[in-house]
Amino acid sequence: MGTIDSQIHIPYTLGYMVKQILHKHGEQNTKARKVINMAVGSLNKIPKMVEEKRYCPEIIQQLDSVAGLLESARTELLRGHLDSCVTERLKNDKNGAVKELLKIYNMR
Repeated sequence: MGTIDSQIHIPYTLGYMVKQILHKHGEQNTKARKVINMAVGSLNKIPKMVEEKRYCPEIIQQLDSVAGLLESARTELLRGHLDSCVTERLKNDKNGAVKELLKIYNMR
């Protein structure tokens, strides 16, 4: 379960404000940070690969690697969010929680 650090207002897309809570997810965030760092490292190699005129499939494979790593990080963050934040938010603001999930899943 996440712990609450403090409450702030963070702008969401399209200019409306959504009340957010800064928090920690422990293991999921640690995994996500590691995977994001790996993705950044892989991404930073791509401009040099293009500059060196590396074989296109090698560059594409590197791009696919970055995309896969970012998807893994997204999954870890979402898992932590669903395990802790959503459960708590459903108790206090069911409508807001549903809107947030719809936005995460690009259904709104």
